[in-house]
Parts: sequence; C-alpha cells; structure tokens
Amino acid sequence: MSKISEEFLEIMIKTYGKGVNDWVQKLPDLISECEHKFGIKIEKSFDNLSYNYVAEGTKDDRSVVLKLSFLKEDLEKEVRVLKAFQGRSVVEVIEYDEVLGALLMEQVVPGNALTSVGNDQEEVEIFCQVFEDLHSPKLKVTDDYTSISRWFEGIKRYRKNYGSNGVIKEAAIGRAEELLEGLVQTTEASVLIHGDLHQGNILRDHKGEWKVIDPKGIVGDIHFETIQYLLNHIDREGDPDKVLKRRIKQMSDCLNLDKYRIVKWGIVRGILEACWAIENGNSCRNGLDIFERFNRLLTTI
Repeated sequence: MSKISEEFLEIMIKTYGKGVNDWVQKLPDLISECEHKFGIKIEKSFDNLSYNYVAEGTKDDRSVVLKLSFLKEDLEKEVRVLKAFQGRSVVEVIEYDEVLGALLMEQVVPGNALTSVGNDQEEVEIFCQVFEDLHSPKLKVTDDYTSISRWFEGIKRYRKNYGSNGVIKEAAIGRAEELLEGLVQTTEASVLIHGDLHQGNILRDHKGEWKVIDPKGIVGDIHFETIQYLLNHIDREGDPDKVLKRRIKQMSDCLNLDKYRIVKWGIVRGILEACWAIENGNSCRNGLDIFERFNRLLTTI
C-alpha cells in the first residue's frame, strides 16, 4: 500500500489534534491487516478524504468500500445505524471489526450522486422516495444513539461561553433556543433518523436504484430529517428563497409532514451552524444566512 498523503495527515491533525499522527502513520499496516482479515484487495483511496480513511477495493470480484476510523466509537455507532436500516435503501454492511476500527461495505457503482439527475424537482421527488423507504415504518429505538437535544448542544455551549455578548445577535440566539425547546417538547415520537440525508449521501447503483451512505444516527423528530438536504445546492434552478419554499412544499405534500416544523428546524439549524463555526474559529456568516433564509420563510410558507 502506498504511503498516506501528507494532505490527509494535515486534515486529520486539524480535525483531531496531533494525537492522530501515530494512527495515520500506521494506516498502511492497518490496511494490510484488513486485506488479510476480510479477504479483500484495496485499489485506491477516495478523493477529498476527511475525518476517516476510505478506500475502494474488491472481495471475490465484488466492489467494496473499506472505512477506517480514528474514533472507533463513532464508527461503531455508524455500523449500528446501518444495520438498523438494513433493507431500507442503505448500503450493506459486509463485515465490521471493532478492534481494528474497520468497516467493510458494499460499494455503490457507479455511485452517481442525486444531483446527477439534473432537475431539482425530480431530485426532491427521489429524496422523498428514499425518505419513505428509510422510515416506513418508523424505527422507534431504545439503543444509545445521539438524541436530537444532544446534537444541538453547540447552542448551549455558545450561550455558556458568550452569554448575550457574542457575535450572534441576542434576538437570533434567543429565538433559536425558544424554538428548539418548543420543537423538542412537542415531538410526537422520537425515531431513528439518518441525520445527514443530503444529495451527496444518496447514490445511484448500476440497477438505477438509490442507496444511502454515511448516517449520523440521531433520535428525534422525523421532520429534522429533511433539513440537511434543504441546506445544499440552495440556488439550484432559482433564487434561494424560492427554491427553499418550493422544496419544503413538495416535501411536506409528498411525505405528509408539517411544513412549519420543517421551517422551525431550519431556523434552529442555522444558529447551530453559526455556533459550530465560531467554535472552530471560522466565520458564522453561512449559519446566519441559513437562519435568516428560514426565518423569512416562516411567515410566507
């Protein structure tokens, strides 16, 4: 196996700190161990690696993907989520080794992302079909997945660190906190959701079927499952405000969801994005743009 790129090492150190260096340096040996244990041949890594090492290969003439994670507990949770959704348009888990932190999955070939369809309304329609496949029936779980309240703890951390004196206006952070509390309290049923169901995580295989990858595994309001899709490709075939309004109407009509709850989750998600950016030393402008876009829509939807 060729040497791991310095670019990948830099990304991993930026994400996890210098403690990840030893893990990255040992990756060639770890990959070889996985090849022997799983009976696979690794061909090459995917482009634009981040957070994990992911490579494509073969097992008995079958195309597979090997995913190696520095944070083994995160990979273990992903495996549990994938197994919970097996048979519901998610990629198949072939093998998993907890000690190695290694997951072997089917590879979606050719693996064209949903955006390859080229028509936003048709893409939303396909998203709705995948959504229904994942959530019919809804999975009510008791396992230790991330609660939606925990997922939004970045807002609490921001409040603790900055009070009312941060760069996010008090009216905006206060509105997000109020909406979040109301949404959590009025959730009729907490169910397992993918949590990152955007266009790039919905891939087409050679049969023309759509497969889902990279779940986060969040337990909470099913309306939140729509949000990550709505944050991507915002100006596709029109003004971002018009695109957002059209998408939400199409989703709510097709999936029998409350469009106001979708919008409210979008408002809160925007503030969370801003809080995460500030934690990472980045500009919070994108998160505030999300907040403002959804907030404008609440009175016109």
